[in-house]
Amino acid sequence: MEKPPEPRLTVNEIYKSIQGESTFAGLPCVFIRLTFCNLRCTYCDTAYAFYDGEKMEMGSILQKVEAFECPLVELTGGEPLLQPGSLPLMAELCRSGKTVLLETGGSLDISPVDPRVHIIMDLKCPSSGECAQNRRENIGFLRHKDEVKFVIGTREDYEWACGQVREHELQTRVGTVLFSPVFGALEPKQLVNWILEDQIPVRFQLQMHKVVWPKETRGV
Repeated sequence: MEKPPEPRLTVNEIYKSIQGESTFAGLPCVFIRLTFCNLRCTYCDTAYAFYDGEKMEMGSILQKVEAFECPLVELTGGEPLLQPGSLPLMAELCRSGKTVLLETGGSLDISPVDPRVHIIMDLKCPSSGECAQNRRENIGFLRHKDEVKFVIGTREDYEWACGQVREHELQTRVGTVLFSPVFGALEPKQLVNWILEDQIPVRFQLQMHKVVWPKETRGV
C-alpha cells in the first residue's frame, strides 16, 4: 500500500527568536508562522501573513525547525487552525520531543488539537472588531496548562475582559489569564493600575519582542 502524501502547508516564515508573550516569554523559540487568517482585528500587526506564503511539505518544515536546535516551538499566524495540516504538524513536533505552543485567535475549533500542545487562545475584545467571532465552545476544551489572552485597547475592553474572567471562572479553568495592552493604543501603566485597583487574578504582559525590536520588524 502506498504511503499517503505528506500534508502540505502554506508557510509565511520560520525563524528563531525569543518568545515575546505568555508564560514562556523570554525563552528562545522557533516560530512557524502559517499564512491566512479569517479575522481582521483592528490592531493586527501581522497583516503580511494574510496571503503571503510558500507551500511546504510537513517533512521540510520539520527539517527546518530541527536545524535550529531549539526545544520550544510555536505555531502562529495568521490563524494556524485554518490549515488542516497544522494538526499533524503539531502532533509530530510533540512526538519529536518539542514543547509546542499554539497561538490561536479563538474563532476555530480547538478540540482536535493534540493534548500535549500548550494552547494560547485569544478572546477577542470589543475594540478588536471581531468580538462576535469568539467561539465560546472552545472554553470548555481548555485545560489547566493552557492560557487565555485578552488584548485590551480601551476601558470597555478591560471591563468586558474582567466579565469574561468571572463568568467562565477562567482563573481556575486555565493555568494563566493574560491581559495585554494594544501596543501604541493603551498606556501599559493604565492597564496595570486597573488590574491593581480591581485585584483581578490575571497576569499583565507586554509584547516583549516589540520592546526589543521596532514593531514593523519581521522574523524576530
